[in-house]
Amino acid sequence: MDTLYNQSTFECSKLITRLYSTSFTLGIRTLDKRFHYPIYAIYGFVRYADEIVDTFHEQDKKTLLEEFKADTYQAIERGISLNPVLHSFQAVVNQYHIEKELIDAFLKSMEMDLYKTDYNQSGYEEYIYGSAEVVGLMCLRVFCEGDAEAYDRLKAPARSLGSAFQKVNFLRDLKSDFAERGRTYFPGVNFQQFTPDMKVWIEADIQKDFDHALEGIRQLPDGARMGVYLAYVYYIKLFKKIKKTPVHVIQHQRIRIPDGRKFTLLLQSYFKYRLNAI
Repeated sequence: MDTLYNQSTFECSKLITRLYSTSFTLGIRTLDKRFHYPIYAIYGFVRYADEIVDTFHEQDKKTLLEEFKADTYQAIERGISLNPVLHSFQAVVNQYHIEKELIDAFLKSMEMDLYKTDYNQSGYEEYIYGSAEVVGLMCLRVFCEGDAEAYDRLKAPARSLGSAFQKVNFLRDLKSDFAERGRTYFPGVNFQQFTPDMKVWIEADIQKDFDHALEGIRQLPDGARMGVYLAYVYYIKLFKKIKKTPVHVIQHQRIRIPDGRKFTLLLQSYFKYRLNAI
């Protein structure tokens, strides 16, 4: 395979990550260099699938997602694609032996966003597994580099981290998900009558995920630990800000961390990591 073509496709996924997410870009840049391209490729893939269901309102989303799904599996089987996002993703899938079940689950959750607007407990757990936990497992496959024992040991905390990130996103994006897309992810919660008690209940569940995830982060390989820890720190900061924000504000405003504060968090996280204090 032409190495220039490979590099150009990974650079496309890198560009997508930089444009869409300052926080994940910072996290990836603090990983060991050998992990940069693979994690950019995973992010590019999941971001574009998410774009289809979240923003292409004037298009036939169902057809686009079906085509994207078919193209994904064909790229993996052939080991090549002229879609740069899918080419870089298939290269990572094939190199690190990422299971088809993880990709299936992710694409199933994207399909759910096309037709489901509220969830019972089992549907909620299925959605979070497919939309977030499996992404953490894909990244863990990369970080473990074929070490099956390490992967099995760290699977559960990796899932918890993905779950925590997604649930924080649900609270952060409450306005756009509910008011603009009509989606309610948390089971049994009526956001037209969202109360402080409901918010506290959700936050307690998220805290459990974060606590479990940190145990796994501490055991990650050296080249991966700092980058994942930085993403964790960023989301913990966002989570704390959401916890302090009244319900009526969350319903009408997207909560975020300013870019300048993200760089400060990077420096603080780096020093804690160097001092072995995470």
